[in-house]
Amino acid sequence: MPENERGARARTRQAILSAAIEVLGQNPAAALSEIAAAAEVGRTTLHRYFPERSDLLKAVAAEGSTRLDRATASARLDEGSGADALLRLCREYFDLGSLLSLIFTDPDCLSDATPILDDGCDDRFSAMIDRGHRDGTIDIALPAPWLSSLMWSQLYAGWSYVSQHGASRHEVLELLVRTVDGAVAPRATAG
Repeated sequence: MPENERGARARTRQAILSAAIEVLGQNPAAALSEIAAAAEVGRTTLHRYFPERSDLLKAVAAEGSTRLDRATASARLDEGSGADALLRLCREYFDLGSLLSLIFTDPDCLSDATPILDDGCDDRFSAMIDRGHRDGTIDIALPAPWLSSLMWSQLYAGWSYVSQHGASRHEVLELLVRTVDGAVAPRATAG
């Protein structure tokens, strides 16, 4: 947020960004007038904060990066078993809701936002998976890049299921966690 924005100005800016994430998550080609209406501001107000669509998209990417970083920090990737940390990360990311929809419908919008979106395996993610391999909670045959793809695909599946089937977020989150947990668990060896 620009340093000169405090109080009501900061709240208005945040309302516009939140509305942009909601609206663009449903329709990446949405008009600025739709975003302004969702933010409950006039189009001229939106243009005062973001003169061009590209300015708004740049700010949305920065806000998205902040939210992803906050969710990653909340997941406490360095605590507990590797599998437990991965499941916490799934829960935190699932709660991002519309931001996930935006990532899934327009992945380029946040392409530079955070390393975890680049190849899915920033150092924190890889360290968490390595810990899971060592502590026996994540199948050693599953590399970190594969597990990142698994996590993102299941997040996509979860949000698609919510929108297509009208299932509750709580129900779908439980399905997602169960699926990821079962997928990463070490396999019993025949002996």
